[in-house]
Amino acid sequence: MGLLRMDNVAVVVDDLDAAVGFFAELGMELEGKAELEGDVPDRMVGLTGVRTSIAMMRMPDGHGRLELTTFHSPAAVTAAPAVPPANTLGLHRVMFAVTDIEDTVTRLRTHGAELVGEIVRYGDAYRLCDLRGPSGIIVALAEELG
Repeated sequence: MGLLRMDNVAVVVDDLDAAVGFFAELGMELEGKAELEGDVPDRMVGLTGVRTSIAMMRMPDGHGRLELTTFHSPAAVTAAPAVPPANTLGLHRVMFAVTDIEDTVTRLRTHGAELVGEIVRYGDAYRLCDLRGPSGIIVALAEELG
């Protein structure tokens, strides 16, 4: 079998520092930042004149990463409404397991996060919520009960 692992999920953001701060507050660790431009990124993403800044955020356990990308050129585009509804086609959200959902929501609010709906209980298994973070990213939180 050729598949080894999921390496990362990339998210395009308009304010890289704000996004790094948001995900650091959530508990992710900044692995590194880089500036990318030239022939390799142009050919990989099928655009011309690509110049980006990226930040790689790593989960505390070392498994799983989130690549935050800001496009300096060509400028990022909005293909969907600025605040797309939950039933919009495409990548919807990233979910993280947390130990205290109330505390996490409170801390992320200091970085501009807003609840999409409300914190709900799913049977005896979880407390769940969706937050809208930097650049409209939807981040879901799950606190396991019991």
